[in-house]
Amino acid sequence: MAGESALSLDNPVFRAFVTYATVVVVKTMLMSVVTAFHRFKNMAFANPEDSAGFKDKEGGRLRPVSNDMVERVRRCHLNDLENVIPFVLIGLLYVTTSPNLSTAVLHFRLFAGARLFHSVAYLLPLPQPSRALGFFIGYFSTFSMAYSIFSKIGLAL
Repeated sequence: MAGESALSLDNPVFRAFVTYATVVVVKTMLMSVVTAFHRFKNMAFANPEDSAGFKDKEGGRLRPVSNDMVERVRRCHLNDLENVIPFVLIGLLYVTTSPNLSTAVLHFRLFAGARLFHSVAYLLPLPQPSRALGFFIGYFSTFSMAYSIFSKIGLAL
C-alpha cells in the first residue's frame, strides 16, 4: 500500500471495515425503533409525559409501566452498545496495521454475523447457549483484532 492511506476507500481492508461497521451501527440504531414499537404495542411507557395522549382501558391516564418484551429489547440494545462501540474503535485501529485482507474480512464478517445472530437469539428468544455463542464469537473477533494491534506495535498480552 505504498503511498496509499490505510483510511482510504481505495484500501480494500478499510472499505470492508466501513461496510461491516455500517451494518452493525445501523442495526444498533434500529434497536431504538424496535423498542418504540414494543412500547406502543404494549402501552409500556417509561415516563408520564410519554403516555400523555393515551388512555387505559377504563379511560384513565396511563402510568409508566415496565414490560418484559420492552425490557428484553432494551437489554439487547444495551448489549449492542457494549460491543459495537469497541468493535468500531478497535476495528479502525486494526485497519491502520495493514492486516491481510482475507483475515480482516473474516474478523469483520464474524463480528457482524455474530451480532445479527445475537439479536435474533435475544429477541425470539432462542434457547441458550445460542445467544451466548453469538456474543462470544463477536467478542473474540474484536479481542483478536486488539491482540493483532498489540502484536504489531510490539506489546505482548
